[in-house]
Amino acid sequence: MSTNHNNNEEEVDLGSLFVIIGKGFAKFFNFIGNIFKGIFHAFIVVLLFIKSNIIAIVIAAVVGGVAGGFIESKADDLYSSELLVKPNYKSSKLLYSNIKFYNDLIKQKDTIALQNTFGISKEDAGSLKKITIGPVVSDYDIIESYDNFVTEVDTTTIKSYEYLEFKASFTDFDYKIHKIEAIAKKSDVFIKLENTIISSVEENTYFKRLKNYTYKNLTTTDTLIKKSISQIDSLQGAIKIATITASKKETSGTNIDLGSQNSKPKEVELLETNRKLIEDLEEIVEDISEKNVVLNVVSSFKPIGYKISGVTKNYIFILGLLSVLLTIFVLLLIRLNTYLNYYKK
Repeated sequence: MSTNHNNNEEEVDLGSLFVIIGKGFAKFFNFIGNIFKGIFHAFIVVLLFIKSNIIAIVIAAVVGGVAGGFIESKADDLYSSELLVKPNYKSSKLLYSNIKFYNDLIKQKDTIALQNTFGISKEDAGSLKKITIGPVVSDYDIIESYDNFVTEVDTTTIKSYEYLEFKASFTDFDYKIHKIEAIAKKSDVFIKLENTIISSVEENTYFKRLKNYTYKNLTTTDTLIKKSISQIDSLQGAIKIATITASKKETSGTNIDLGSQNSKPKEVELLETNRKLIEDLEEIVEDISEKNVVLNVVSSFKPIGYKISGVTKNYIFILGLLSVLLTIFVLLLIRLNTYLNYYKK
């Protein structure tokens, strides 16, 4: 009897468990269903609102579009062009400062200062609307910089300064390539700005001295590496001659040990040293070609800029959309006021 009683209790417990699980699933699916019902209800409410106010919304869009069309017809065409540069010697801060200065002159409409700065005509200076700068964002720049950081510092520092912290401290100035964008009412003014922008950094006394010093060190290192490679080539030639001479003497019956047991390791060692020197030379040549200037030009301003266009630049679209949004906002305020008045009653 006690066994049957225990079995009945187990069946009751399992039955209760399944009931609880079933109720849990039912509540979960009801919750999901209520979410979809809420979304559908909100969608219907929006449609009903648009339907009841469609005339006012259409009138607002037309009025805004007409106003935008009028402004569009009176506005001057704007043109843009981009200059991509790769600063050396951490000169990007100076470049950003210079671009900010040029843009401030444009904001102040100081055409005389712009004329003197860029050496352009008054008409060209007056056509300038904006000059901005920003980095060409690349995660590879951050990874490469962190890799260089890891190789330069000790293990203790690396452990206390993880990649995410390094990435958070990475600023716009630290990216390799930067984009300078100029906007003007004339399409052919951009190429006239480039020399001044580049020379303002190139002719800086500090960076000019640093460039010359670095270039001198690189050329000296280049000469020394080439000399070392030449000496290794001569030494390899001498070892080959000694090896050939030794083999001839061995074949003639004379048993002379010229250290043949060690000649092969020496040759291998020389080959390895020569290979490493050639790799270093390639890096030096690359550095010389890249660091002989303070500011490398990756891509110049185009002689003729492109016309700025698109929906987001179109006054008809912008004012039409703003008019519709403003009308909807006013209509919602009216409905809210009506609801509040009704709520008081």
